[in-house]
Amino acid sequence: MTVEAASLVRRSDEGAHHAYKLIKKRRCRKRVRHISRNLQHLFHSCQTAFKVPGIVPCASHVKYLCRILDGMKPEDVGLSKDLHFFKPKSQIDRPPRVTSATNYKCDKFELCIFFLPEGAVIPLHNHPEMTVFNKLLLGTMRIKAYDWVDLDPHTSDSSISPPKFSDVDGTGGSARLAKLKANGTFTAPCDTSVLYPTSGGNIHEFTAITPCAVLDVIGPPYSKDDGRDCTHYQQVDGQLDSEEVRNVKEEDGYGWLKETEIPKEWEMDRIEYMGPQISYNNPNHSCS
Repeated sequence: MTVEAASLVRRSDEGAHHAYKLIKKRRCRKRVRHISRNLQHLFHSCQTAFKVPGIVPCASHVKYLCRILDGMKPEDVGLSKDLHFFKPKSQIDRPPRVTSATNYKCDKFELCIFFLPEGAVIPLHNHPEMTVFNKLLLGTMRIKAYDWVDLDPHTSDSSISPPKFSDVDGTGGSARLAKLKANGTFTAPCDTSVLYPTSGGNIHEFTAITPCAVLDVIGPPYSKDDGRDCTHYQQVDGQLDSEEVRNVKEEDGYGWLKETEIPKEWEMDRIEYMGPQISYNNPNHSCS
């Protein structure tokens, strides 16, 4: 497979984007599938860093993974820097859809790519008990990220009861104080960002200014059965009435986040990964 052979395509009945589209004739000529050295190196390093599900990698492993990801290029996952992999949006009554493809997944970690057409948004969401590496491969995007604020100075437990929020928007519910950790525009190539279970911007949002491709390393992956379900949030304003937050100042750099259901039109499409493959040459390989 060549770089030029990769394109993006969504299911024809939903129409809007392109996903990897291979030239079968060229692919059939090669008996051995193309393997990216950088992608292979990343895979083996993830096996080392994420030996036990749910354990945050040590500082040296985090640094090493960042070094590998910083050096990765779009071609390492079958993309070209000049590839226009999204068609102009044809429906103005719905937001552009995000597409994802999983390179590899086991119970310890996952490698996946997110494709965002211009104007697409991955809404504000969390990563419970997870360490995540984000590498922007293509495009320019705006990233906004928060961490929860512990309102009790006598405890390190960040899972405090969320303060009640006045029903200013007519929806009820509760909100919780968060500290803004990132709010800026990033253009590829740029350094890899890392978020941790309770720091580094665990709750974040992506907005594509131009068509973007993002490579993620997620350890461990989302799993409802293991209590790692994805929760979405919205930032809210209004009159807080909880004694618990009486001494908290509302100022720039802080925000009140409230759980929300993701609108159906923002749901993500999934496609098969068709880029360079990973070789499982370890006979003791236990992930599947």
